[in-house]
Amino acid sequence: MRIPMFRFLFAFLAVVLAAGAVGAPSAVQERKLANGLRVIVKEDHRAPTVVHMVWYVAGSMDEVSGESGVAHVLEHMMFKGTKTIKSGEFSRRIAAAGGRENAFTNRDYTAYFQQVPKAALPQMMQLEADRMSNLLVTEAEFSREIKVVMEERRLRTEDQPHALVAEALNAAAYFAHPYRRPVIGWMNDLESMNYVDARNWYARWYVPNNAFVVVVGDVRTEEVFALAQRYYGRIKAGPLPERKPQLEPQQRGTRRLVVKAPAELPYLLMGWKCPVLRDVGKDWQPYALEVLAGVLDGNESARLNQSLVRNSRIASSVGAGYDATARGPGMCYLDGTPSQGRSAAELETGLRAELARLVEGGVSAEELDRVKAQVVASQIFKRDSIFGQAMEIGQFETAGLSHTDIDRVLERIKAVSAEQVRAVAKQYFVDDDLTVVVLEPQPLDRATPRPAPPGVRH
Repeated sequence: MRIPMFRFLFAFLAVVLAAGAVGAPSAVQERKLANGLRVIVKEDHRAPTVVHMVWYVAGSMDEVSGESGVAHVLEHMMFKGTKTIKSGEFSRRIAAAGGRENAFTNRDYTAYFQQVPKAALPQMMQLEADRMSNLLVTEAEFSREIKVVMEERRLRTEDQPHALVAEALNAAAYFAHPYRRPVIGWMNDLESMNYVDARNWYARWYVPNNAFVVVVGDVRTEEVFALAQRYYGRIKAGPLPERKPQLEPQQRGTRRLVVKAPAELPYLLMGWKCPVLRDVGKDWQPYALEVLAGVLDGNESARLNQSLVRNSRIASSVGAGYDATARGPGMCYLDGTPSQGRSAAELETGLRAELARLVEGGVSAEELDRVKAQVVASQIFKRDSIFGQAMEIGQFETAGLSHTDIDRVLERIKAVSAEQVRAVAKQYFVDDDLTVVVLEPQPLDRATPRPAPPGVRH
């Protein structure tokens, strides 16, 4: 009997994952310093390099009204001077060591990383520890950098119609939860922000007991722990603000918005409130939602592309999205661009029809096997990258989960049934939890092209 290729792939990848490849990464180990800083190490000796990351559990969801964007602004300021290092010297030293570095701010966290030859790890720890405790936030440096951030907002949000739609959806979907604010910040808040705001944010959240370090690569675990104690262990813990619950009230009906911006074609974005992973062992809905997103939009042969792009040609592109890990509430997305001459309303009807078809008819064993094979394959490929491994650890930890649960999550996804996928589609893709935003194209001659702003880091 001929075995379908996707089933063979799934079986093969599952065996590889269970057995472990030659030279595969070792188990993760963790140690907590006296000041509260956690150090997480994963040895991977396949190449003489190392990734060093510092994660602060402070993102845009920790901001208050009137100061949106300050987490991201402080990220920019972290590359300026400290009490011991001149402005710009941080990046010059990393380049001189043959490394690369950057940072990123999220709703839930802010993280900084360097990927360097393994011999440079002590210097990276010294540099990060220095700016964890000795950053100088001066008025002069802030005045220059805030202009860069405002131009970044213009370039990446105000001049990007799809970004405007996403921003509008979050602002409409969340009434109480701080996810309603954009990570980049509202322009008015950026215009009124000053260096004291950034300095206060640094003092409030950038303490070792609100951070953890992830090191992955060609290292020895005990040596990393010793280095962490040497450089980070001298920093004193600080008091942390009380984090009060910020629960989003139940949505009571569909919310709809129209965004007008220069564009060639309409664009549709639909978002439904969905749960995220809180208990790896007890929760099952997030795993089923991950598989559902793969069934709808896993590859070119997935349902949405097959039906709406290839067959009916209602859309030129369609997609589905869901992220099971977050500190705040979750959301499932469907989006797409109608084909020339078709409307966003026609595309919405088509997307709804695909959801109804799934609820009524369920998913096939072949679809389940394909999606699960993709999940296992992506996990294996991720483990070929020391940066990918470090990112996965950091994202789990900032979401309130543990790096020890990573393999358990994979096993839970592999155990998802067809009935569970159908059940979450029926339960969560309902109109009362839906927010819809449509881009209404305006003439392109209204758009003013902008050059990339100097100093944008990511």
